[in-house]
Amino acid sequence: MTDFARIYGGSLYELAKEEGLDRRFLEELDVCVKVLRETPEYMRLLSTPALGREERRRAVDESFGPQLHPYLTGFMKLLVDRGEIGQFSGCVRAYRERYNQDNGILEVTATTAAPLSDAAREKLLSKLSRLFGKKILLTVKTDPAVLGGMRLECAGKRIDGTVRDRLDRIARGLRETVL
Repeated sequence: MTDFARIYGGSLYELAKEEGLDRRFLEELDVCVKVLRETPEYMRLLSTPALGREERRRAVDESFGPQLHPYLTGFMKLLVDRGEIGQFSGCVRAYRERYNQDNGILEVTATTAAPLSDAAREKLLSKLSRLFGKKILLTVKTDPAVLGGMRLECAGKRIDGTVRDRLDRIARGLRETVL
């Protein structure tokens, strides 16, 4: 995440918090990110200098105006005006980090070889919540390449208890021994 995204996303969060709109903005920002990811050509349109500033601002109004709080459409227009709309997802990430920090939320991604049962998911949530003392926002991904076990990623850290990781460590050890 760039300094620009951290500053602008953090400033947007401060405004939202001050106005009591922090949760609402988070939900609306998530919708915007999803739309922009699904339509990369729209992001290119908002980034192109060949299209006049007012036309790009109008495109934001037409696409998001009715669904978003006016502060958020204004924020998007500000990024368009500054030629920084490409920083939008980073700004949203910064916003989410500040929101999570203020609300005692920790985002955790668990990667397993097969989907977790509801009972296993609840057990993992409970254990993580006790361990970190925070509300856990859990995302579970499946990747057959891990073979078994689980990899957890949270707060920029990775805890890898997968079979794939163990096999890779054994292979590295063998290579180092042979060489």
